[in-house]
Amino acid sequence: MLTKPQMAKRDDGLKELQAFIDAGGFSAGDRLPAERELIEQLGVSRNVLRKGLDALERQGVIWRHVGKGTFIGDKVHAAHSSEHRDIGLAEISHQVTPVQMMRARLALEPALAREAAANASNEVVIRLRAARDRAVAATSWDTYETNDDAFHCAIAEATGNIMLQSLFDHLNQVRRGVVWKQVVRKSDKPPKNHSSFAEHDLIFTAIEARDPARAHTAMREHLSSVTARLFGDD
Repeated sequence: MLTKPQMAKRDDGLKELQAFIDAGGFSAGDRLPAERELIEQLGVSRNVLRKGLDALERQGVIWRHVGKGTFIGDKVHAAHSSEHRDIGLAEISHQVTPVQMMRARLALEPALAREAAANASNEVVIRLRAARDRAVAATSWDTYETNDDAFHCAIAEATGNIMLQSLFDHLNQVRRGVVWKQVVRKSDKPPKNHSSFAEHDLIFTAIEARDPARAHTAMREHLSSVTARLFGDD
């Protein structure tokens, strides 16, 4: 456990580094001086410097490449500038339109389906099938939406790519706020010929068959269909 003096030294190293970066006018991708130079310029020990670098790396202010050096990241001014604050998902859901939401889905989800077909484990394919079947058996629109959501989430999980899963999770959180609140239903539950049932079948079959191109096409056609009928007479 760090003592108070040790914690103060660590914080001083972080503050010194941040001040050095702010004063240096660095941009994303610029290389910082070598550790030996930083120690001399900042007047800190190697241990304190490295703890400061670790903290800045966790914040995304810098990134390090073994053998090449330390570089400025995309969030170089994030700690001190409100102009570069990330917009929260709640704020995005208030700003984005349903059309923009669907265009975002069309940009991302066909690629997820393609990656899912290439990488899906048998376990995830089983969950995907179960979500598809529960959606067909749904006795209310709420139940259908829950399982439709589970179906698309399972596709993102099937990619096996944590970066793609994170992008989908953010997209999906905004989607719930933007799209679901706009839909007006004129029946208690999806009709037996609800077009998403057949579209989900095509997506699932392509992923189960490990056919990336067919999965990509099936997802794109599904989302195009959803876009066309989203605010119609379902």
